[in-house]
Amino acid sequence: MSEDREGFRRLHPLTPILRGWKVFAAAVAIAAQQAYGDVEISWLLIAIAVSIPIGAAYGVLSWWSTHYRIGDDDLRLETGVLFKRSRRVRLDRLQAVDVVRPLVARALGLAEVRLEVAGGSSSEAPLAYLSEASAQQLRAELLARAAGLQHDTPEAPEAVLLEVPLSRLIEATLRSGATIGGLFVLFGVFVIAGIAREWSVLSLAIPIALAAVPVTMSLVGPHFGFTVAESPDGLRVRRGLLETRNQTVPPGRVQAVRIVEPWLWRSQGWCRVEVTVAGYVGTGQEAASVLCPVAPRAEALQLLARVLPGIDIDAVPLTGVPPQARWLDPFAWRQLGVGADNRVLVNRSGRLTRRLDVVLHEKMQSVRLSQGPLQRRLGLATVHLDVTPGPVHANVAHRAAADARALLDAEVDRARLSRASAGPDRWMTPPGGAAAPIVTR
Repeated sequence: MSEDREGFRRLHPLTPILRGWKVFAAAVAIAAQQAYGDVEISWLLIAIAVSIPIGAAYGVLSWWSTHYRIGDDDLRLETGVLFKRSRRVRLDRLQAVDVVRPLVARALGLAEVRLEVAGGSSSEAPLAYLSEASAQQLRAELLARAAGLQHDTPEAPEAVLLEVPLSRLIEATLRSGATIGGLFVLFGVFVIAGIAREWSVLSLAIPIALAAVPVTMSLVGPHFGFTVAESPDGLRVRRGLLETRNQTVPPGRVQAVRIVEPWLWRSQGWCRVEVTVAGYVGTGQEAASVLCPVAPRAEALQLLARVLPGIDIDAVPLTGVPPQARWLDPFAWRQLGVGADNRVLVNRSGRLTRRLDVVLHEKMQSVRLSQGPLQRRLGLATVHLDVTPGPVHANVAHRAAADARALLDAEVDRARLSRASAGPDRWMTPPGGAAAPIVTR
C-alpha cells in the first residue's frame, strides 16, 4: 500500500496478477467448451496464448488507474482506464467493513476489503487487493473514523463468545437432509441392482457419491473454523476454509433473528441461528446471515443475549392457532404460535424443521394482513411483518381473522412506541456491556 498524488494510495503491486488471471481463466474455460466441437486444437492453444498478454495488460492498467484516499468523513475511490470513475463513500453511512481472502489471494498473502453502505445495492468500493496486514489496518482505520475517533486509534480488543468445533460441524452436516437423501438414493441403487441382477446399475452410485463431495464442502467449507467474538465495534465473525472471511456485525444492525432446529439435530439439542443484518445486500446478506451454523440451544441463546441484550426469548408466552387451521396446514398447525412483549415479536412455525422468528418492534418497516379464499371461508388470516430484506420473513399464519386484525393494530402501536424510545445505533458502543465468554463443549 503506497501513496502517490494528493495522498491517494495504490493497491498492492501483485493485484495485476489476481485481476489478469481471470481473463486467462475465461479463455481456458471457452477453450474447454470448444474442444468437443469442430475447432482445431491449434487455434484453441493460440487463443489461450494470446489471452496471457491481454490479461496481463488488463491487470496492470486496472491497477495503475485505481487510487483511493481516506478523509476525515469519506473514502474516495478512483477507477477506470478509458472512462474515469470517482466514487465517494460517506463514513457516517458505513454499515460494515469485512476482510475477505479468496484462495488465490491467500496464496499471495493478499486480502480484499469490502464496504457495506446504507442504501447501497451491492458492496461499495471494494478494495482488492491489499496485503493482509494493510487490509486489517485499513479496516481498523475506517472503523475508527466512522466512530469519530482518531484515525490511528488501535483496533478494539475482543472477547471470544463462541467457537464451533469441526467435529460438531461435520456431524451436523451428516445429519442434514441432503446427506440423508443421498444415502437413501444410494441404498435404492443397490436394492434395484440386487433385485434386477443388473450390476451395471451400480455405476450410477459413482456420480451420486461424487456429487456428495461438493454438497459437503458447501456446508462445511464456508463455516470452517467458525468463531464469534465481541468487541466495542460489534460482533466479529471469522470463518472459511478455501475463502476466509472476517466480518463485523455492528451494534444495532441486526433487524431480526431466526432459530432453526432441524429434526435430525434435535436429539443433540442443536440449532442454527440466522440473522437479517441491515446494510448487507445480495450475496453479502447471504454471507452475513449465519450467526451460528450449529450449537447447543443454550449456547445459541447466550450468543443472542449479546445481540439482543435484555431480551429473554423463551419468556415470551405464545398462543396457538384455532383448530380450523389444520385444514390449511395439517402437519404443523399445532406448532404455530405467536407472542410479543414490549421489545420483540416471537413467531413459531414448522414441524420437522422448527423455526422461531424474533423481530424487534423498532426495526419493523411495515405490517400487512392477507386473507386467501380458503382462509376467508375458515375465518382465518395471515399477518406479515416486513423488515430489511434477509433470511428472516416473519409470517404469522392462520390466525383467527379478528385476532389477526388485533395483532396488526398492536404491532403498529408497538413499533411506533419502540422507535420513539430507541436510541441511535452507534459504532464502538458495546451491546449490553462487557462480554461473558460462552463455554463450548
